[in-house]
Amino acid sequence: MRLKGKVAIVTGGASGFGEGIVRKFVAEGARVLVADRDEAGALRVAEALGAAAVGMAVDVSTEAGISGAVAEAVARFGGLDILVNNAGFAHTPQPLETLPEEIFDRIAGVNMKAIYYGAKHAVPLFKAKKSGAILNIASTGGVSPRPNLTWYNASKGWAITATRSMAIELAPFGIRVNAINPVAGETPMLKTFMGGDTPEVRAKFLSTIPIGRFSTPEDIANAAAFLCSDEASMITGVAMEVDGGRCI
Repeated sequence: MRLKGKVAIVTGGASGFGEGIVRKFVAEGARVLVADRDEAGALRVAEALGAAAVGMAVDVSTEAGISGAVAEAVARFGGLDILVNNAGFAHTPQPLETLPEEIFDRIAGVNMKAIYYGAKHAVPLFKAKKSGAILNIASTGGVSPRPNLTWYNASKGWAITATRSMAIELAPFGIRVNAINPVAGETPMLKTFMGGDTPEVRAKFLSTIPIGRFSTPEDIANAAAFLCSDEASMITGVAMEVDGGRCI
């Protein structure tokens, strides 16, 4: 029960890493607002967890979406202690000069602007009570980029730098900001990253992960629960690789 009494928002909580984080947080005693563009998925995850979770349709690339999620968490659970910016958007592997502008804008909106909106609406609440934790789900692509995923990689590099800068600025207010860098995982986005899902493509990806497997939602959720708990009260500005050795 490391998160007992805490209230969290997890964006992109209807599937993949986000769903894993939601389930882990509830198991650790938190109450969670499951925010996702997929309303049916968000409601499905929340309903399975009972009164400890509520689902909500949220477009994290808009300020109205994020401000609405924060307001709903406060209204339903009486406050906010943790914000997990997990929602992400990726493009299929392609030469950097060929990516359509509308896809670039979507990457920037979901992977970057959502963190800005989250800070804009959560940080004042955290400053008022002199505590809070923000966790940004970045990527190994922001540290050790693969070719043909340039604009996705760049957005995750931005998220890592934002995490470190936020941590320095907000530390005096009792607010911690960390990131997790997952390697490719068994999530709905895996096929997008690989540009297809065949045994040959999987074998090629796995050959770059020394531990020999993809990451799982449970792997990311375990790290997230630790970083957002009081056990990590001296940890801020960290971009933790949960990658089976991929970035070594």
